[in-house]
Amino acid sequence: MSQTITLGHSPDPDDAFMFYGLAKGLSPAEGLKFEHILQDIQTLNERATRGELDVTAISIHAYAYVHANYALLPSGASMGDGYGPMLVAKKALTKEDVAKARIAIPGKMTSAFLALQLWLERPTRDFEFVVVPFDQIFQAVKKGQAQVGLIIHEGQLTFKNEGLTVCEDLGAWWKKTNDGLPLPLGGNVVHKRFPPATRSAIARVLAASIQYGLNHRPEAVRHALQYARDMDQKLADQFVGMYVNHWTLDYGEKGRESIRRFLGQAFERGLIPSKPELEFVEG
Repeated sequence: MSQTITLGHSPDPDDAFMFYGLAKGLSPAEGLKFEHILQDIQTLNERATRGELDVTAISIHAYAYVHANYALLPSGASMGDGYGPMLVAKKALTKEDVAKARIAIPGKMTSAFLALQLWLERPTRDFEFVVVPFDQIFQAVKKGQAQVGLIIHEGQLTFKNEGLTVCEDLGAWWKKTNDGLPLPLGGNVVHKRFPPATRSAIARVLAASIQYGLNHRPEAVRHALQYARDMDQKLADQFVGMYVNHWTLDYGEKGRESIRRFLGQAFERGLIPSKPELEFVEG
C-alpha cells in the first residue's frame, strides 16, 4: 500500500501552479500519495514548529525555528529577485516615518517581517506593529488601524487599486544591498523522520510537479486562477511568473547563499535564536 504524505501549502496562485501536476495526477508520484492541506503561511509556519506536517511550505524566517526537525527541499522556493514584500501607506513615508508608525504585518514568522526588521535596523521592541491576516492588511491601513501595511502575495500587484503608495519594496532593497542576491521568502521542507531515500523521492516528485506546470503554463495558470484573489488571468500569470521560475526548480548556489546571508544577518542582530545550518535534501 502506498504511503500517504501530508503536504501543506498556501491557497495562493503560485503554490497552486507548483502543485498542479501533482494534485491532478499529471506528474509522476513514484508510488507516493499526498494529502494536500491548504492553509495560510502563518498557520503553516506554526504547524511546522510543532512538527505536524510531513512536507510543508514555510517562510524562510521560520526555518530558524524548525531546522532541527525539517530539511529543506531543493525545489519550491519563492525568491524575490529585485521585488518582494512592500510597505504601503496612504502617502509616501520615509524610513524614519515608517519606524514611528504602527505597521500591519501578516505574521511574526513570515520572511516579510524579518526583512522589515533588517531594513529598519531595529528589533521588534523598538517599533509598533499589529498582526493582521495578509488579505486584510489593505483594509487595516485604509481604516486607520495601522498607518503602514506590510503586504505579501498578490497585494504586491494590486496595491494601486486600493489607492495606496509604496514606501519601500523590501525585495529591491535586499538585492541592492546584498550583491544582487534575491530575497529568500519561502521554501518547502520535509520532516527528518523520513529516511533519506524517501526524502529524495519526495524531492523528485515535487520538482516534477513544478516542471510540469512550467511546461504546461496556460493550463497550470487556469488551475491557479481559482485561488487568485482580485486578479484576472493576465495578472495571475504575472504573479506566478514572479514566484515560480528557475529559482523554484532549484535554489542553486546563489539561492542557498541568499538564505545563509538572510538568516546570518538576522542572527547577528539578535532577531532569531540560532543560526541554522542549511540542510538540503538531494533529489
